[in-house]
Amino acid sequence: MSEHAIEVTVNGQRVGARVEARRTLGDFLRLDAGFTGTHLGCEHGVCGACTVIVDGLAVRSCLMLAVQADGAEVTTIEGLAAPDGTLNPVQQAMRDNHALQCGFCTPGVVCTMTAVMADGETTKDGLIAAMSGHICRCTGYQGIRRAIRQLTGNAGPAGEHA
Repeated sequence: MSEHAIEVTVNGQRVGARVEARRTLGDFLRLDAGFTGTHLGCEHGVCGACTVIVDGLAVRSCLMLAVQADGAEVTTIEGLAAPDGTLNPVQQAMRDNHALQCGFCTPGVVCTMTAVMADGETTKDGLIAAMSGHICRCTGYQGIRRAIRQLTGNAGPAGEHA
């Protein structure tokens, strides 16, 4: 198998590696770059657990090849909080509303909501639609919906129904 030299900026750090042409971005992030917060679930683009932000867009890292990300800016769940540990607004809303159970889907959910909101989507219905591509095996959808309501100014933290 042929290898290709790539260089990707992940969470502000330049990461270079030689990868096989068939290596996915998700495998690159986990195995070559050490960013294990990116979770690989179905590896078919269905569940959304592996979603990261590539050049501002939410991307399924199991469907993108690492060589396609050469020169790109990638943000994983590890890169969303401030350096002092302050959570970004999506992370904080998820925390406030207990919007996770096992946490497996959470990195992808948070990356998708962060990217969609940065792109200008701020409505409850728009964010809920963006989440339609995510599968939570623990049925944590109500907490995620409460977090969305908090982010869009439609509700307070935990305890309110979505």
